[in-house]
Amino acid sequence: MSPRLLVIFAVSAALLRAAAPSDVAVSLYKSKQYPEARAAFEQITVTDPANAAAHSYLGLLAMKRNDIDESIKQLEQATILAPTNSDYFMDLGDAYGAAAGKAGLFSQLGLAKKCQAALEKAVQLNPDNLLARNGLVSYYRQAPTFAGGGMSKAYEQAAEIKKRDPVMGADVYGALYVKDKKFEDAFAVFENLLRTHPDNYLALYSIGRTAAQSGLRLDRGEQALRRCLDLTPAKNEPGHAAVHWRLGVIAEKRQDSAAARVAYETSLKLDPEFKLAADSLAKLK
Repeated sequence: MSPRLLVIFAVSAALLRAAAPSDVAVSLYKSKQYPEARAAFEQITVTDPANAAAHSYLGLLAMKRNDIDESIKQLEQATILAPTNSDYFMDLGDAYGAAAGKAGLFSQLGLAKKCQAALEKAVQLNPDNLLARNGLVSYYRQAPTFAGGGMSKAYEQAAEIKKRDPVMGADVYGALYVKDKKFEDAFAVFENLLRTHPDNYLALYSIGRTAAQSGLRLDRGEQALRRCLDLTPAKNEPGHAAVHWRLGVIAEKRQDSAAARVAYETSLKLDPEFKLAADSLAKLK
């Protein structure tokens, strides 16, 4: 065993004596100490093989290191041990979706259908699981009809999301309108949201995103994105690195390569791992 792993197990053992195992492991996960968290959760499954939460976290950790097969294995076990937990089925659906994206044509359809079934099960177990519903929106709008996809199904889920969360619903509807190239409808959804939720970060970002994608209303898109830079995004919202990347795309559509370069470089300073900005900058050179 490597010295690093010995240290990890020693730290985990000391912590496990001081607090409940799940609390310690979850704390390590939340603080992004992923190798230590993995060791802690693995130890839990040794002493308590039926601990569904531990298997769930091991699945999430496997996904972070791009070990999709291991992620599916752990998350499948979590759903077996806790068959009424909506979140576990949602995460399993995401893992199947990731596997389908990398699979060959022969295996792709089967994995896609498993993704759909898991996400639908998550929504069945908890109709208020909006992340699972949003996952279904993404699935339905991308999958062909023979694999259970379809824009009508996506819009049905968007309507259910909007009932429960008008802000999230607006973003989902806007994305669907963009997919259908109904750009003016997308702008209208986001602008309407701003009337009731001034300075809503996601609505502003979505206006900028739609402008960058469509090439329409570029001035308004830039204005909205620059306002985002004055605000703080929520945990699950696109960060300022993404904002600068979108500003770069808008600059390119104006054929302003110098401004685009500055925007992409600024994006990468904020997040050196932001592949979209890196790719855009590489193409610009």
